[in-house]
Order: sequence, then structure tokens, then C-alpha cells
Amino acid sequence: MKLLVTGGAGFIGSNFVRHVLDETEYHVTTLDKLTYSGTRVNLEGVLEHDRHRFVKGDIRDEALVDNLASTVDAIVNFAAESHVDRSIEGSKPFVSTNVQGLQVLLDAAVERDLDRFVQISTDEVYGEVLDGKFTESDKLNPRNPYAATKASADLLAQSYHTTHELPVLITRTSNNYGPRQHTEKLIPKFITRAVEDRPLPLYGDGSHIREWTYVEDNCRAIRMVLENGDPGEVYNIGSGEELSNLEVTGRILNELGKSEDLIEFVEDRPGHDRRYSVECEKIRDLDWSPNWTFDQGLKETVDYYR
Repeated sequence: MKLLVTGGAGFIGSNFVRHVLDETEYHVTTLDKLTYSGTRVNLEGVLEHDRHRFVKGDIRDEALVDNLASTVDAIVNFAAESHVDRSIEGSKPFVSTNVQGLQVLLDAAVERDLDRFVQISTDEVYGEVLDGKFTESDKLNPRNPYAATKASADLLAQSYHTTHELPVLITRTSNNYGPRQHTEKLIPKFITRAVEDRPLPLYGDGSHIREWTYVEDNCRAIRMVLENGDPGEVYNIGSGEELSNLEVTGRILNELGKSEDLIEFVEDRPGHDRRYSVECEKIRDLDWSPNWTFDQGLKETVDYYR
């Protein structure tokens, strides 16, 4: 199979490119604009791989995307603006990349009659859940601009499956962590700050709960959806390990041998969802289950950033 992986120089995308090259015989073309969160450094060791080609470019470039789509069998779209805090400061780039950029990819996929189109989404499209778990059939209720653009993208992708019979598959993963994540995100931010004995600014009282999935487990799940998922379906991906942000911070400090005195509680951000949790039976039916516990993945992550 020949894949076009968009956003493949970012966090999850670069880990997916590495996973595919290591575990399959697929040929991969990586397309990335190389904004602040995407870098060639994330692809060191595979940039010159004989089954890999890197292209610097924008998913909103219709001519470029159509040309690349003509050379592949499937698209896996990781390209996105993804930081909630940035979306609160200004949502325009989120709409432009996450929705309009996706539309360009979908049009090219239809024009070139591709075999698969995997849209990488997030559990944040469901909004917060105080009890229980979200299933793939639950309504979307995004509560910040980032999540709203991802929900919009999901609906647009699903419409192309219905209208154009494009074999679209959507994955909605819980919070990912691991090597190569930008240091604006909680875990790498707190690791790098703690190493330097700098304060760790924790929103509110730290009681917000997230389900944490190690990036390698997510990459395996995405590949299983690509290979064996049913077109038109949505697949939740989660580890089942739920931790408050305060608990995560404590485990980072413990792994580094640092004092909890570094924790600095700060004013909560607007519309901060209290808890995310997803039901994952559909992805488990594809014979997937997480290989990494949170503590195992955290050790690998701390070692990488340290």
C-alpha cells in the first residue's frame, strides 16, 4: 500500500510514519507544512528511508494535494491545529487548517478514487462527561474552538462517505503522550520545566481528568483501522487509564525525583472540560488493546525529554 500521511512531521504523525515503516512494507509520502509544531527532527532516521518521501507543503494547496493523491492508495490525515489554548486566543487558523484543509484532501481523495481515507480526530468532540463513557454514536458537543473545528471536520468527512461513497474512517483518540510531542502540551511541558526546576503552572485545582494513551498504542490502533476498519465507521481509541492532571503532575515529579513544591496552581482556562472518557469496544473488536501502562509510557517519555 502507498500512503499519504499529512501532518506527518508532527507528534502523532511522525510516530505513525515510523511505526508504518517499521511494521509494514508500505511506502509513505509525508506531507507537512513544518509550522511551529512540525519539524524534520521528528523524522530523523527515516527521512532517507527507501520507502519514505518527505514533501514540505500545505494541505490547503489544491494542486499539490491532487498531485500527491494521484500517487497513493490512501490518505491518513493528522494535519491539524491542535492546542486548545491557542484556539481560545484565535480560532481562524483552526478553521482554515482543520476544516478547509480537510475539504481539499477529501476532494482530492474523491477525484483520485482512493481506497481509504482515515481522519484522525479526538475525544474532545464529545465534550465533557462527568460519569460513564462516550460511545461512537453519542452526539458531538464540542466546548472549545479547537474541538468545534475537529467536530466539523468529522461531519464533513462523514458527508463525503455518504455523498461520494469515499471510504472514510474516523478515529477519536484520548489524550496522547510520548516522544516528539510539542512542549506546549501538559506532559512534555511539565517534564522539561521540572528538569530545570521551573514552576509547573497547573490549571485550577488540577482535578480535571483525562484518559491517557501512549502514542505507540494509538499508532497501532490507527493502522488496524486503516487495514481492517469498516468504511463510514468511527473508532474510539483509549487506554482505560484515567488520571487527574494533578496525579499526572505528581507522577512526573516522582519519576524525576523532584519536589511537589514546583506545582503552581493558576487560574483555570475558559470552558475547561472536567473529564473525558471513551468506550473502546469497536477498536478492541479489531484485536487491539493497549500494550503500554501509563507509568511505562511516562518513563519512556521522561527519558526522551531528559
